[in-house]
Amino acid sequence: MNIALWLLRMAQVQTNRAAVFHGHCPVADYGGFHTRAAQIAAGLKARGTKPGDRVALFMDNNPDYLMALFGCWYAGAVAVPINARLHAKEAAWILEDAGARICLTSAAQMAALEGGGMTCRMLAPSDVSSTPVHDAPTRRAPDDLAWLFYTSGTTGRPKGVQITHRMLAAMTLSYLSDVDEVTAGDATIYAAPMSHGAGLYSLVHVLRGARHVVPVSGRFDPGEILDLAAHFGRGHLFAAPTMVKRLTAHARAQGLPGTGLRSVIYGGGPMYLADITEAVEQFGPVLIQIYGQGEAPMAITALSRADVADRAHPRWRDRLGSVGRAQSMVELRIGDGLPPGEMGEIMVRGDLVMPGYWQNAAATSQTLRDGWLRTGDIGRLDADGYLTLMDRSKDMIVSGGQNIYPREVEDVLLRHPGVAQASVVGRASDAWGEEVVAFVVATGDPPDPADLDVHCLSQMARFKRPKAYILVGDLPRNAYGKVLKSELRARLPQTGPG
Repeated sequence: MNIALWLLRMAQVQTNRAAVFHGHCPVADYGGFHTRAAQIAAGLKARGTKPGDRVALFMDNNPDYLMALFGCWYAGAVAVPINARLHAKEAAWILEDAGARICLTSAAQMAALEGGGMTCRMLAPSDVSSTPVHDAPTRRAPDDLAWLFYTSGTTGRPKGVQITHRMLAAMTLSYLSDVDEVTAGDATIYAAPMSHGAGLYSLVHVLRGARHVVPVSGRFDPGEILDLAAHFGRGHLFAAPTMVKRLTAHARAQGLPGTGLRSVIYGGGPMYLADITEAVEQFGPVLIQIYGQGEAPMAITALSRADVADRAHPRWRDRLGSVGRAQSMVELRIGDGLPPGEMGEIMVRGDLVMPGYWQNAAATSQTLRDGWLRTGDIGRLDADGYLTLMDRSKDMIVSGGQNIYPREVEDVLLRHPGVAQASVVGRASDAWGEEVVAFVVATGDPPDPADLDVHCLSQMARFKRPKAYILVGDLPRNAYGKVLKSELRARLPQTGPG
């Protein structure tokens, strides 16, 4: 089944229902949304696009993005969304690796890409249109590719994750079962890049005939997001933890309670206990956490709004520090089936797991074992099925034979009033093998390292505390907002004092 059938079906029965907005301004009803997607599909086919061909999208969030994404699927093509914040050379590498036939992009990004000697044809979505329209989505099998998602590539070249129509359907139904309900009265606000989780979540909102609101800025601006939520009401958004933190800080500073926010789904990185506690205090029970990877998109676990807001359960802090329980469409285990409380690699199996990486059999064989996805994340399950995510396996620090998970140390540091951001890495040590080093961004005046030491020792074992604190103005991040620990490690001398 072609996932774009959901748009056709909604257009058939709710033609005049408001669908797409640019800021406060309406752009299309569901009938118009369908027609525009069908026109783009016809234009792609007129330019030689065949089912299974890759069509890239390299542009900022805007209403055309949504039309183009569904237009790709209507044509039977594989969408290759590329984060608009990537450098043109990074985007060009993805275009070549994917073998994209056409790249739909903006004028500014088109100019940046030109001259790279690529075989890919670059067009603006407004230039890809044809009549008569392609009335219905091209037939596709459930295991045909729908989305080719390139990982963030923090440790090397990104890999193309193959996402099928079946995976997208399973992800969408898991959302309704395990994450949140969606109704026609709801409005999803595209605060995060549509090339990633926000774009994936367009599907559930099309399925239920909700409104799609693209900020005029085309990016995340806390004031603009809160204004749109208040204007439309029943606002949903997918946000990275850093975005939730900024939204909370802005709302507090302006005295805004978050009127109109119904659901804030957060994921894509570590959410620290102090940050989520403040967000709940500010906005109330509207926050829901999900944990997923490109290889199992958006749907490994979920922490419900009730769990996020609960302060009565005797273990509420542990649960709030977790990433929730397994979603309906996956099996979840630690390692080869370790008992509750034991730490190991998080393993996932089910219809949501990718069939493999694009043209990369070696990486596929390393990541998929007997149907199980090796996530590369370290975690533990408790007796109630709540998964606590510790760290990426490559980020774990082994000091004096003891395993230290950076997130534990970062959580403690962020409870200090002088620390705004923190990232912990391991440094080679003659005496211990590795030792803990913390990069710290201050909230104001730089905190005294001795004071940070006292703070850490009051809340964690001595062997876990940082041996050095390095004050920085900001933490390096990739295009998806994840801290580049490889860059932080590169700033360190090879061997610590021991």
